[in-house]
Formats: sequence, structure tokens, C-alpha cells
Amino acid sequence: MAIRTPDIIVQLLRAKKVVKFEEIQEALCFASRTTTFRYLKQVEYVRSYNYNGCYYTSRDAAIFDSLGLYSYGDICFSRDRKLDKTVSRLVCESEAGLTQRELQDLLKVRVQVLLLNAVRHKIIYREMVKGFYIYLHNDYAVRKSQLKVRHSRITVGVSGDTDDSLQIDSHVIIKVLLVLIRAPGLSPVGVVRALRGYVPPVTMEQVVSVFDRYSLEDIGEKRALRFPEIIS
Repeated sequence: MAIRTPDIIVQLLRAKKVVKFEEIQEALCFASRTTTFRYLKQVEYVRSYNYNGCYYTSRDAAIFDSLGLYSYGDICFSRDRKLDKTVSRLVCESEAGLTQRELQDLLKVRVQVLLLNAVRHKIIYREMVKGFYIYLHNDYAVRKSQLKVRHSRITVGVSGDTDDSLQIDSHVIIKVLLVLIRAPGLSPVGVVRALRGYVPPVTMEQVVSVFDRYSLEDIGEKRALRFPEIIS
């Protein structure tokens, strides 16, 4: 039997990026679960926070983006290892707090229960803004700063008239275009429905203005929608 070492797991993760537990067992000459976990303890790794944690990858800092997240296809990882810690960290590090919907878009999983638990244990704070809960840092001074930024975005997002002079925040434009990249055939009504849950709310007038600005009415199911200079 080949000699088992933690380096076998390191080499496997380098070669395949993402692996299942069974693949690690196989690489260790079909080791038992107990033996495999013993070797895993000697390796820097993270488990996926979706798919019931059945995927493993290296905890190499270089793979994570500025939010501390890494995706391999639809398999998601966090540098925090645990999703509840990731949710709390993202809320506390955010410039303007985050809504439940915004967090779900970032993490691609449901977070409502985790948010409620974090609020209950006073890890984070929440406050109602324009009909939606904003999740914020538990420290008063930081929370006050986050709310100030959030309110300024709301002011920008709803400023202007409903005609061609409507002022639209770049965040709104990006949200609308990203929805249309995923579902090119949506009407303005469909886009507004898809963007429910954001604060500030994205209004029909704003969506229509974006459609007019970028001539999106003729975007159909068979046409690709690409705006790299806007969303990059």
C-alpha cells in the first residue's frame, strides 16, 4: 500500500480544484472516513457552503474574491468556512448594510434564518428602511455610517422626474442589465418583479428609463445582451 500523507490531498486539490470526500478517500488508498478526516485536519481546506458541504477545495487566499467568496460553477465556498460567519462578516463589512435579497444574490443561497439568528444573538442589527429590513453592523458608530450611505443611495435612486431627465444611479442600471442578461426576454414589468426586495426599490420609471437609454425593447430570447463597459 502506498504511503499516506497530507500532501496527497494537497496535490489532489491543486489538480482538480474541487473534489468530493469520496475522491479524497480514494486518493488515500480508500481510507476510512475517520482516517481521511485525520489527514484533512493537516490540510488548509474549505467545504462548500451549499450542496450540504460535500465539496472540498484548497483554502488558498488567492482563489477568493474581494468578498472572500469563491465559486466553481455553482459550487460556492467562503474563506470563513461557515455560512453563518460569512453572512455576519459581509453585513459588517458592507458600506451601506445589506438586505436579505442582496445577501442572497451574493451568496446564491437562502439566508433568512441565518440573519434572524444573528440578530437574535446581537451579532448584527437590523433596521426598517423604506419598507425593507437593512442588516447592519452591531456597533452604533459603524451602523450610523452604513445608514447614512444607504439613505444617500435611496436619495440618488429616486431623484429626478419621470421623464427623460430621470436620474438613475449606476447601481440600478447594473441591476437591470444583469436581470436581462439572465432572462433576455423580460419586459419592464418582469424586470421590476425580479428586482423586488432591493433597497432603495427599483421603480417602473427607472426600469423604463434604462430600457429607453439602451434600446432594450427589442432584446429577445435569441439575442445576446452584452454591456461589458457598464457592468465590468
